[in-house]
Amino acid sequence: MPAALTHPGVYVEEIPSGVRTITGVSTSITAFIGRATRGPVNKATVVNGFGDFETRFGSLSNDSALGFAVRDFFLNGGSQAVIVRLYRAETANIPNSNPPAPPVAKRTFSVGDLDFIAASEGRWGNGLRVAVDLDNITDAAALTLGVAKSALFNLSVRDAATGRSERYLNLTAIESPRRVDRVLAEGSTLIRYDGAPEGTESIAAGKDALSALEDTLAAKKKALSDARNAGQPDLSDEIADVATAQTALDDALNAAAKAVSDGLPLAVGDFLPANGESEKKGLYALEQTDLFNLLCIPPYRGSNDTVDVDVGVISAAAAYCEKRRAMLLVDAPKPWTSKDKAREGFTDADNDNVGTRSRNAALFFPRLSLPNPLRDNQYETFAACGAVAGVFARTDATRGVWKAPAGLDATLVGVPKLSVPLTDAENGELNPHGINCLRALPASGRVVWGSRTLRGSDQLADEYKYVPVRRTALFIEESLYRGLQWAVFEPNDEPLWAQIRLNVGAFMHNLFRQGAFQGSSPRDAYFVRCDKETTTQNDINLGIVNVVVGFAPLKPAEFVVLKLQQIAGQIDV
Repeated sequence: MPAALTHPGVYVEEIPSGVRTITGVSTSITAFIGRATRGPVNKATVVNGFGDFETRFGSLSNDSALGFAVRDFFLNGGSQAVIVRLYRAETANIPNSNPPAPPVAKRTFSVGDLDFIAASEGRWGNGLRVAVDLDNITDAAALTLGVAKSALFNLSVRDAATGRSERYLNLTAIESPRRVDRVLAEGSTLIRYDGAPEGTESIAAGKDALSALEDTLAAKKKALSDARNAGQPDLSDEIADVATAQTALDDALNAAAKAVSDGLPLAVGDFLPANGESEKKGLYALEQTDLFNLLCIPPYRGSNDTVDVDVGVISAAAAYCEKRRAMLLVDAPKPWTSKDKAREGFTDADNDNVGTRSRNAALFFPRLSLPNPLRDNQYETFAACGAVAGVFARTDATRGVWKAPAGLDATLVGVPKLSVPLTDAENGELNPHGINCLRALPASGRVVWGSRTLRGSDQLADEYKYVPVRRTALFIEESLYRGLQWAVFEPNDEPLWAQIRLNVGAFMHNLFRQGAFQGSSPRDAYFVRCDKETTTQNDINLGIVNVVVGFAPLKPAEFVVLKLQQIAGQIDV
C-alpha cells in the first residue's frame, strides 16, 4: 500500500507482476585459439566476419591453420567468433645479422627522441611507416592542454601492407590529456609509445649504430656534392664511398627488419601456461569473454610433426568446456589417414590418441581436402573443426539447437573433397564408437553424417549420447543460470517459489511451442518444480532454494528402417 495515507481520496499504486522474462542465450558463438600473423596476444577478441578477422589478425598464413578454420566457419554459416591469438617467441640469434641481434617479438621505431613499437607481435610491424610533424600546432591548443607549444607534435602511422593509416594531433610526451602513450594505447591498433617489453632491447640498442651509418652516408653524399661543385673531373672514389655507405645502411636496416619474428609453432605451454587460469592467458584467455558455445583448436604444431594437436591440450580444453557449458569440436588426429587407422587409433587401449571422452566434446573424421590459395591452389589437408562449427551455427539459426547438425542439409560449403572417402560399411564401423563421419554423397555433396558426442559409443549407453541432446541441455542450463540471478537474496518462501515456477515454466513452454521437446502436451514435454517438496525447512535454513527442471529431449532419427512387404492382390468373388 502507499507509504502514507494523508488525505481522503483515491491513491494509485503499481503492483509488480512477478514476471521476469528468461531469455535464451546464444548457442553458436565459436571460440578459436591459435597462431596468427598479427593482433593482440592472450586477449579474447570478438569478430563478426572473416573480413573483420583479416583486419585484426591478418590474412591466411601457411604457418597457421587458424585463419583457414575461421574462414571455413564464416563460409558455412557462422556469424560470431571469439579469437585468442597465442605467440611463442624465438630465442636463438639470427645468423649474419648486422648488428647481431636475437629475434624479437615487436618492431621498434625511433623518430627523433621519440621511440615507438608495433602494437602486437610479428613481422607485420615491418610494414609500418611512422612520421612526426608540427603542422598546425597552435598556441590555443597548447594553452588548452596546459603545456608549452614546443612540447606538442602530430603523429602519422601507415600500414603499407593493408593501406590502413592513423593520425593523431596535438600529442605530447609529458603529462597532459593528450599524453602520447595513453592516446595510442586507447585508440591505435598499429603502434604504441615507449612500450618496449623485455626482449626488444636488441633492436633499440642498434639505434645508435643505425644513426651513425645514416650520418656517414650523409657525409659521403655531401663530399660527392662538394666535389662536383668544385668541378673535380674524377669522382669515382667519392661515388664508390657513397655506394658503400648506402649498402652498409641498407644491410643494417634489413637486419633490423629480419630480427622481428612471427614466432615459433605453438606448444602445450602456450595453451596451458603456468598460472594461466589466474592470469587469463592461453586457453584461459577465454575467461575474458562472457559466453562462448563451441571451441575449436586448429592444428598448431609444425607440418613435420606426426602430431599437430597435443592430447594434453585437448584434455584441458574439454574440461574447460564442461566448466563453461560449451562444446569442444575435435579434429581427427593427423595419423588417421584411413578408416582402419581411425578405428584402431580410437579404440587403442594403451594410448589415448584423442585426449578426451567428454560428453561436451565431439570428434569428426576425416579432414578436409581444400585448395590452398597461398600455394597456387594446390590441394592440401585442413582441419574440419571450423567448417563443422559453421554448420552447427547454420543449423541453430534455421532449425534450433535441438536439431542435429547433420544430414543432407548439413552441407560443407567450399569443400570440394574429403581427405578420406568413406563407404556406408566403413561409416558403420566408426559410428558405433562415437566417431562422426564426414561423407561425400551423390547430389548432396560433402555433408556432416554423424551427431554423437565422445560419450556416444554404443557400449556406454550414455544419456548424452547425441550432440543435440547435450547442446539442448547446455542451452537450458546457461539460460536458466543467467535468468534466475534475480532470485538471489529474495525471501525464501512460497511467493518466491511461485515466481520461479512462473518464469521458468514460461521459458520451457516457449521452447515446447518451438518444437524443442518430445510430447504432444506440456505435461509430456517438461516439468518445473519449486515448492516445499523440493526445498525443505533445512534447505531454507541453509539459504538454499531448489529448482528441479526436467525435459523430454528430441533424439535424432539416426537409423531409418524401411520395411517392404508384398501383399496378395484382391480377388473378385
